[in-house]
Amino acid sequence: MIFVLQAVWLYIKELAGKDLDVMVIAKFLIYVIPELMPLVLPLTILLTSIMVFGNFAENYEFAAMKSTGISLQRSMRSLGVFIVLLAITTFFFSNNVIPWAKYNSYNLRKNIAKLKPAMVIAEGQFNEVGDQYNIKVAKKSGDRGQFLEEVIIHKKTANKTGNYTTIIAKNGELSGNEESDVLKLILFDGYFYDDTPPKDYKDRQKRPMTKSYFKKYTINVDLSNLNNVDLDQKNVSDKYDMQSIKDLNYSIDSLKVAQENAFKTHAKNLYTRTNFPIINAGVNVKKKDTLYKDNLLSLFNTRQKAQLVNLSLNTFKSTKQIVQSKEKNFKNSQIWLNKHIIALHEKLALGFACIILFFVGAPLGALIRKGGLGLPMVIAILLFLTYHFIGIFAKESSETGSINPALSPWISTLIMFPLSIYLTKRATEDRGLFEFDHLLEPLKKLFKIKSKDDEERKEMPDVVAEIIEEKEPKTPKLSLKNKQLVFKLQDDYNVYAKFSLIFWICGAVFVPLYFILKNNKLPEIALICIQLGVISLFIYLIYYVISYIKLIKLDRLVPSETGLSKNLILIILGLVLYPFTYLLRKNKLNNDISDSLK
Repeated sequence: MIFVLQAVWLYIKELAGKDLDVMVIAKFLIYVIPELMPLVLPLTILLTSIMVFGNFAENYEFAAMKSTGISLQRSMRSLGVFIVLLAITTFFFSNNVIPWAKYNSYNLRKNIAKLKPAMVIAEGQFNEVGDQYNIKVAKKSGDRGQFLEEVIIHKKTANKTGNYTTIIAKNGELSGNEESDVLKLILFDGYFYDDTPPKDYKDRQKRPMTKSYFKKYTINVDLSNLNNVDLDQKNVSDKYDMQSIKDLNYSIDSLKVAQENAFKTHAKNLYTRTNFPIINAGVNVKKKDTLYKDNLLSLFNTRQKAQLVNLSLNTFKSTKQIVQSKEKNFKNSQIWLNKHIIALHEKLALGFACIILFFVGAPLGALIRKGGLGLPMVIAILLFLTYHFIGIFAKESSETGSINPALSPWISTLIMFPLSIYLTKRATEDRGLFEFDHLLEPLKKLFKIKSKDDEERKEMPDVVAEIIEEKEPKTPKLSLKNKQLVFKLQDDYNVYAKFSLIFWICGAVFVPLYFILKNNKLPEIALICIQLGVISLFIYLIYYVISYIKLIKLDRLVPSETGLSKNLILIILGLVLYPFTYLLRKNKLNNDISDSLK
């Protein structure tokens, strides 16, 4: 219901003010609902699996199952079979029902838009109104959008292609009512241009054009024929999202053949423009070929040289323009082909996504041990948004060719696949969602955070505490021959660490400056900043690695409870937030060395 209401609000502009009956609105909703299934179905499976298995764990039903020998996999088996059958059904649904729904929905909305063309005039783009006018407005205002600003109108000419009549006005107003078959457009303070070619050829050479100024100009558009629209008429059927896999395979093959033929035709035209095929036509050479080593232009006089140079420049310019215009056409054709490939693989990936998200949600519900619509709803929405946004970014990138279009529908599913294996394994072993003990203990010691056991030990009698302390291993002292090596390694580490800090700060300053200067239209200085930033970060990385090697050697000589070179959190933070880890390591290393030298 949430997604259906969202779809209604999305198309409310196309439905409002059209005097549509209940059956048309019902048809619209019936056609829109199947289009929502690729969004609704994965989210539904993820949410319900978390809720069901969360309820099992929260009510200790899993504990009862395990006590009777029923494992998590066995409890998921029947639902797993159901999800596989649902995935197969989803494939046939996406291959047959969704294209049918999009086909009917698109044609229905297209026919509805013809009912009241006054409502179709959108800002910032040309809108076809009637059979004679294309209208563009910069801004609409008023309670009904009847006041227009910066109006541009192209009037079509019967039996002629091209826009020969143009009307430009500063302001305009749409007048009339919904029951009228005439749309009255009143324009104020504008110009009328007409450069329709005359029938007489001699008059055409004069390039006549009519220009007139008006304070008020009224255009009446007859809508009587347009309002007699059959809402069940279906003309458009060639869009990629209206086709099944069989039709998409045929369309993809046709587009590839057409694209290949277009490339060959373009290459042949460029080759023909070079005049190489006819360069020796009519030349009868009886003498043997000779090698001419001087400049070829020296064979011609000054006038002929200038003509040859101008001819070459013009040829190159025209060829460059042809290549640039064809490049845009080839790019658009490639985007259109990629959209067909994406649509085909989306039908295949949807069923697999349902299976993968089930094996994410079911063990996740068993691990968080919460059912209902509280925490499971939050987790499901976060996971689904991650899955959905990854799919959107991959789809946008694949349309332009940055990512293989056959791979983009699978990327979000492939990212969720390792997560499903990890969660299923954790839930099977009855372990927590995450275990941070091996990471938290070093941090507790580093920041001297005392646990409950330490507090209890303080409350023990002194004799018991001494016995426990004697049993605990004490920190060994450094030998005399290693002290000199420790001091040398400490000095080397401090030097490399300081250089790492300096170059990290340089990189952290220059990289943001690149984006700031680029947005302020200073591309030359921005380019210098990004180059300096990349060089600084590269040198920082080298010094960081060298200092880390020195730290490993120090850890081998100086006993440390925290293990500075083995602490995963400090290693990760050291690459991103180096000043923070620099201070931590420096203080802790000094304390460890001073303790070892006592």
